[in-house]
Amino acid sequence: MLKDILAVSGKPGLYKLVSKGNNLSIIESLTDKKRIPAYSHDKIISLNNISLFTDEGDISLHDVLSKIKEKEDGKTVSIDLSIVDNDGLRAYLAGVLPNFDRERVYPSDIKKLLKWYDILISNGITDFSPKEEEEVKAVEEKEANESSEEEKETQKQSTPQTTKPVSSKRKDNSIMSAQAAKATSHKPMPKNTTPKKSVVGAKRGG
Repeated sequence: MLKDILAVSGKPGLYKLVSKGNNLSIIESLTDKKRIPAYSHDKIISLNNISLFTDEGDISLHDVLSKIKEKEDGKTVSIDLSIVDNDGLRAYLAGVLPNFDRERVYPSDIKKLLKWYDILISNGITDFSPKEEEEVKAVEEKEANESSEEEKETQKQSTPQTTKPVSSKRKDNSIMSAQAAKATSHKPMPKNTTPKKSVVGAKRGG
């Protein structure tokens, strides 16, 4: 899956995420299988988030790799990347993606793209469709929701049930209300009183 395959600025090749912490991750080279630390300040990007410029907009790396795979029938690229010149790189990509942006996609980008493709194919990573990523994400979300529901049910079963004296509270409250109403009914009304002006509106306006 491309979401766990990483490109690291300043480092050649591709890497696989092994473990991730707050400030430190461990990544493994897909070329020589060596594991190295990657820190939070390193510029790391998932292949899942890379796209290529075209004349009509961006196209995801998923789609570009799939087109190369179709051209090469699932095998590594048919040109020698160690000797091919810039015109040869442009011609190759034009055969895969005719509308790629010639001004913003440089020959060095094309060579890097083809090297990435070869590395992925050599490591048995051949399904580049984004549908697989979406299905995996959906499964992960479903499992997380099921786990959350199980935890809630477990907590519910382990929590002791208590019965609140609802009826007695209601009875007390009703008696207090009756006594308060009775006391109010016998209280004489003050004479010559002027209702105070409410300042709620003034407070709101201020």
